[in-house]
Amino acid sequence: MEIARLPLVIAFLVWSVSSFSQSSDEALVRKLEEQERQAILKKDTVQLAHLMSKKIVVQNPENAIVGFQQIIGRSKSGKINYSFFERQIDKITFVNGIAVVMGLETLIPQGTSQNAGKTVQRRFTNVWTKERGGWKLTARQATIVAIN
Repeated sequence: MEIARLPLVIAFLVWSVSSFSQSSDEALVRKLEEQERQAILKKDTVQLAHLMSKKIVVQNPENAIVGFQQIIGRSKSGKINYSFFERQIDKITFVNGIAVVMGLETLIPQGTSQNAGKTVQRRFTNVWTKERGGWKLTARQATIVAIN
């Protein structure tokens, strides 16, 4: 191999490893998003507690800022309670070890949840950070865009 091509080969290898790492991180974050969606749908607070940072902050669709204990409490009390919950991820971006996930959620609240029985669409942003070697949901914002 010519010495002049060595920097080009090294640059390609670094880019390949970086691309593979981001690709595998994206697949993992997509999997975690699905686990979090399923945990909400099943009201599985043990799984939610595992997926969320204890320092999570959420701007919820009721225009309230809540933390870990409030989220778990709202799930246990039935305030977060859906008969249907689907999430469409539009974009995942990685910046400085943070995964930012944006998309559309469609859900049908039930019981004592706000808008029970109606189909609700909302735009969401989830922020995942690495804690103790694993990704944790650290921040979330959801805004209702349609109620039918």
